[in-house]
Amino acid sequence: MTTNDLVDETYAALSANKVRSGLTILGIVIGIASVIALTAIGQGAQNTISNSINSLGSNLLEVMPGAARTFGFGASGGRGSAKSLTPSDEIAIAGVSNVSLVSGEYAARYQIAVAGANTNTTVDGVNGSYATIRNITMAQGSFLNDVESQSLQKVAVIGSTVATDLWGPNATSTNLVGDKIRINNLLFTVIGLMSTKGGSGFGSQDNEVFIPLGTALQYFAGEGNQYLSTIDIQAASQQSMTQVQNDVTALLLSRHGISDPTKADFSILNQQDLVSAASSVTSTFTTLLAAVAGISLIVGGIGIMNMMLTNVTERMREIGLRKAIGATRADINTQFLAEAVALTFIGGTIGVALGWGASYLVTATGVVTAQVTSQSVLLAFGVSAAIGIVFGWYPARRAAALNPIDALRYE
Repeated sequence: MTTNDLVDETYAALSANKVRSGLTILGIVIGIASVIALTAIGQGAQNTISNSINSLGSNLLEVMPGAARTFGFGASGGRGSAKSLTPSDEIAIAGVSNVSLVSGEYAARYQIAVAGANTNTTVDGVNGSYATIRNITMAQGSFLNDVESQSLQKVAVIGSTVATDLWGPNATSTNLVGDKIRINNLLFTVIGLMSTKGGSGFGSQDNEVFIPLGTALQYFAGEGNQYLSTIDIQAASQQSMTQVQNDVTALLLSRHGISDPTKADFSILNQQDLVSAASSVTSTFTTLLAAVAGISLIVGGIGIMNMMLTNVTERMREIGLRKAIGATRADINTQFLAEAVALTFIGGTIGVALGWGASYLVTATGVVTAQVTSQSVLLAFGVSAAIGIVFGWYPARRAAALNPIDALRYE
């Protein structure tokens, strides 16, 4: 049997009963489209989460105080409640190998007010390097600098959410530089408005007010209180983050006189650990979605087998006649296998197109940016071809094994 004969026979067999062939193809279409769309959504969600975390800092490490120590049966203050990090720790960390930038923070919630409006949000005292560490861009004005911190100036940089809360929905389109805000009854001058960034596991910078660290410690920390809320560190490269984390841990343990690492009065949050954890969760979720969608492919494959077995039964006399005039078992086997593969190939092609279209629609809604990868498309085609071969093999083998005399006698 030539290739042209095989193509003609396959086309004739599938078009003889268009409704049955269409319904069989539909099962494959739904399965392939579901696998591609759900995989694209899962991949898009993973990229969105990773980008959101990475947008808040380049090679970021965050040192936080541990839990406040209690004696007897006293209740623990929880992680972050201890007063264990000092400006001198910040200076010492700056000398660690592969540390590019360091910024201490003193953060607390306060009432922020302007004429006719007020809001309660986080006021964060930081150094000038904070903007570089956290990838902050400005919509108006400029960020804080170290001179303002050393001279205890009362200046502030506000997030977009704070601006909207205080000045209304059109606040970000008007010039706020030079306006006055009142923080805990102290008057501050706005010198900058940050670009909108969005929230993540490190918190939302849009809903914060930033002031010089020296000013925060002087006016808000309380007399004699020179403890920091956190210390932000930018490593020189992504590859050096683990080394920096280990070296900073050893440094702080030594400075705080702690010999047992399990009793450390601080903890270090590694940005890459967050990205890895988020990627692991979303990857597992994507695999689960693809597996669930894959069940429909198995159902579609069973439909193909059912159709091909029905075809064998209906075409008994045709098979007997072909074998009687010289068709070999290989010819019959190839013919029926080609019909099964053709069904899955057509279904796979339509399914890829529909899956791609569904991913585009999801992206257009703005919920998540779905990402169709070449691997998922190749996998879809590979699976569809495999289904055609696996589920078409038994009916083809059964047809090829028929005795021509028995087949011609079949009613």
